[in-house]
Amino acid sequence: MSTPAHDPLDDPLARERAHLAASRAALRAMREDVEALDIRDVAANWVNAQVLTRQIDERIKALADLSDTPLFFGRLDYLHAPGAEQAEGAEGERFYIGRRHVHDADGDPMVIDWRAPVSQPFYRASKKDPMDVGLRRRFGYTGGDLTAYEDEHLSDPAEAAATSKLLQREIERPRVGPMRDIVATIQPEQDEIVRSGLSGTVCVQGGPGTGKTAVGLHRVAYLLYAHRERLARTGTLVIGPNRSFLNYIEQVLPALGELTVRQATVDDLVAHVEVRGTDEAAAALVKGDARMAEVLRRALYAHVTPPTEPVVVVRGSRRWRIPAYELEEIVGELLARDIRYGAAREALPQRIAHAVLVRMEQAGEAPDDRVQDAVARNSAVKAAVKEIWPAMDPAKLVLRLLSDAEFLAEHAAGILDEDERKTILWARPARSVKSAKWSAADAVLIDEAADLIQRTHSLGHVVLDEAQDLSPMQYRAVGRRCTTGSATVLGDLAQGTTPWATRSWAEALAHLGKPEGAVEELTAGFRVPTDVIAYASRLLPHIAPGLTPVASVRENPGFFEVRTATGEADVVDACARLLRNEGSTGLIAADARIPALAEALTAAGISYLAPGEETTRETRLTLVPASLAKGLEYDYVVLDEPQAVVDGEPDERTGLRRLYVALTRAVSGLIVTHAAPLPPQLAE
Repeated sequence: MSTPAHDPLDDPLARERAHLAASRAALRAMREDVEALDIRDVAANWVNAQVLTRQIDERIKALADLSDTPLFFGRLDYLHAPGAEQAEGAEGERFYIGRRHVHDADGDPMVIDWRAPVSQPFYRASKKDPMDVGLRRRFGYTGGDLTAYEDEHLSDPAEAAATSKLLQREIERPRVGPMRDIVATIQPEQDEIVRSGLSGTVCVQGGPGTGKTAVGLHRVAYLLYAHRERLARTGTLVIGPNRSFLNYIEQVLPALGELTVRQATVDDLVAHVEVRGTDEAAAALVKGDARMAEVLRRALYAHVTPPTEPVVVVRGSRRWRIPAYELEEIVGELLARDIRYGAAREALPQRIAHAVLVRMEQAGEAPDDRVQDAVARNSAVKAAVKEIWPAMDPAKLVLRLLSDAEFLAEHAAGILDEDERKTILWARPARSVKSAKWSAADAVLIDEAADLIQRTHSLGHVVLDEAQDLSPMQYRAVGRRCTTGSATVLGDLAQGTTPWATRSWAEALAHLGKPEGAVEELTAGFRVPTDVIAYASRLLPHIAPGLTPVASVRENPGFFEVRTATGEADVVDACARLLRNEGSTGLIAADARIPALAEALTAAGISYLAPGEETTRETRLTLVPASLAKGLEYDYVVLDEPQAVVDGEPDERTGLRRLYVALTRAVSGLIVTHAAPLPPQLAE
């Protein structure tokens, strides 16, 4: 580690601090230039003015200088000028790598965006492949102040092979508040995924602490940089498992200057009806099965009725007759085209009108498009369309399927057996869509039906996190949002905690509609201490046989302890001990144990938060039901009663997976407390 020299003129750290101050001043000037823009003589009308104003506001926000966030975190000194690697004596260039591009008054770069091609060697250069980099410098910060630097001379094998102390310190830095970006610590295998192309779908299998969520978010930021115009038109979306998780990650993209990415849960996407009910696990399993898509398709198209009467259109003194057999041919052609139900219904009156126009032309008339449109709106044509191809409401269709045993049996024949049909059939049929107590799985069925009727809008790119817990029908719902775009799928098969949890990523990608997607595996653990991940990995043979265990690359081993507790007071004492350390602490327990622990914490005078609430310097303890722990991280964790976590799930495998999740939330230390015996799977 380098330290300041006595002479300020020869002090590299002082020079780097000066460059930081100059860069901040340049960024401030860039922001002031945007704020000073006058669009009064530029906008052609009020609408253009509003659009420009919104774009300027977004640009101003993107140029915000966050005082506690380093403007740059690295420096690259190239051996040669770009494009002149082979030119003898070519002078190299120096680039500072940061979260956003900053230029001076002359337009020369002072900080290069981490996503730019010239920044890539900061993450990828190595002793074996220095990528024309002579020096890689990392900077250490305390708050927003530059306090240290560390150099790697990639041409020197001894230095190039050394482990970066600043990198390790940044990885292990205590966290208070929401998730932060990892832009300064992206590893080569992570960078390859981050910079993969927009056209391809990527599935990332990553165990706890491998950084898969951060990789997915940084890939969005990279794609927005590389394909901004295209994604500005088509849109991007990040999908998380619950609102607490989204609250935790919501600051990552804004910290990278990206403000336009929408975040949602799958439930948000399919919110066609109010969800007020719940399903038994067996019912949810059947409703989430991909076979339900065919049941819905059959039920919908069963409403198309073959015509039995001709259509007679009266115009003036003439009557034009389209016989039933010709109508049947038109209907058959529309069905054979396999287009959306609603689109076919909209096309039917035009097809009938066209048949009428053919007869008009044969009779010597010369009708035009206006005549065809008028015929399509004729009352006789509209009545025929209503009879042949009635308008359908997706919620009403699902309501009938779940309420009418005969209707369900007819359209599920050969798909669902009798027991499966009984499982999903409502014991008390609802009277209407509004009075029905819809479940989350029902809402997904309605979304499927809605897409059969009218195509769902597709986005340019979708990130799906904690994907292992989705049902096949939920994958289909997400896939509908990126039929013309691509996806980044993130998950860990070992952390699947639903009865319908993903069995393989190939199967998941097929349900998503992206069977060609590439599956990448992250196995290096940067967050979870070695002893903790080794202890949790004892469960892997029981929950995900064949999955590669995470190998912690942490130099700081953290600490790990299993202790016997005689009651809630011992759990509270463990929390109090961990709160003496810097950083956040999570108390994770089976959902049924939360009220008793909350009472004990209150009695001890220890304030606590719920998952998703932002920690502060004063309140750093979060009380976490095990069902909400997935995706969250804390510097220190107290895990209460592992066996109770297992027993809180409908089956042992799901319970052990829930326990695996809970065990792997700690970044620096874990205390396991238990009065009941530990699950035998944790025994050595």
